[in-house]
Amino acid sequence: MTTEALTRPRTFSTSWLPRYGVYAAILLLIVFNIAFTPYFLTLSNLRIQLIQAAPVVIVALGMALVIGTEGIDLSVGSVMALAAAFIPLYLGYGVIAAIVVSLLAGVAVGLINGLLVARVGLQPIVATLALFVGGRGLAVVISGGRLRDIRNEDLLYLGSGDLLGVPVLVWIAALVVLVVAFVIRRTVFGRRLLAVGGNRPAAELAGLPVKRVLIGVYVFCAVLASIAGLLSVARIQSSDASAVGLLIELSAITAVVVGGTPLTGGRVRVLGTVAGALLMQLVVATMIKHDLPPSTTEMVQAVIILLAVYVARERRTR
Repeated sequence: MTTEALTRPRTFSTSWLPRYGVYAAILLLIVFNIAFTPYFLTLSNLRIQLIQAAPVVIVALGMALVIGTEGIDLSVGSVMALAAAFIPLYLGYGVIAAIVVSLLAGVAVGLINGLLVARVGLQPIVATLALFVGGRGLAVVISGGRLRDIRNEDLLYLGSGDLLGVPVLVWIAALVVLVVAFVIRRTVFGRRLLAVGGNRPAAELAGLPVKRVLIGVYVFCAVLASIAGLLSVARIQSSDASAVGLLIELSAITAVVVGGTPLTGGRVRVLGTVAGALLMQLVVATMIKHDLPPSTTEMVQAVIILLAVYVARERRTR
């Protein structure tokens, strides 16, 4: 047997799977559901799946940017909770004021995370873990620990309205996808982001503003999490700081990893991240529709994560 034949299976696992494995998995799940899940192809079910996946897509795109710098942001769920806590407090001044304050809360958290990573020199997982815990606690204090109903029609339209027959929530998620793709592929900031993630010492020697790039990335990620938080409030028509965005950071990291963005930084796969979020939503929906317990869903997700990390590791070792 030739050397080429011996290495062919490994080449397959290290080149094809990271790029296209997530799309193949989505296709297989769709085929399975068409065959075995009643009413899967109905428009109402498609609408539900897209609406539920949209906030995860938005948060995952922000997470992909952070991971592209070889970082991580565990505070995105807390940022969503903070956005949810501020909305009912400022709705009396108008929906625009409430949205602006929610986004400013995200900017503040992103600045703190970015400064701790870039200026203080803390490891990203440590810096963002502090706000993972403290941010949600602050959100609960701000909201008084109470669930507040949202009745502002303009805000609720963002979560339940339609535009050209498509949910507004999905349009917003699609717009975020386009913006992130443009930033990565067409802007100086995007090129610098990838350079910092690919080789930070080399980026510093080249004179790139590494610290500013890192701060900007964490602010960008937190703002996207704020958007996801206010959209979640608009969708469920209530603000519950103890529940909004709970553990979404795990779903976001999973979507990024499954979508082919390496944890070692230097690359961001935008469409892969979107596909990863859709895949995880399909996995959860399939488990629910077939009456499997949540514990089974969690174990399946864990296996998917391990496979994705293993494939990425195999690719790096070549």
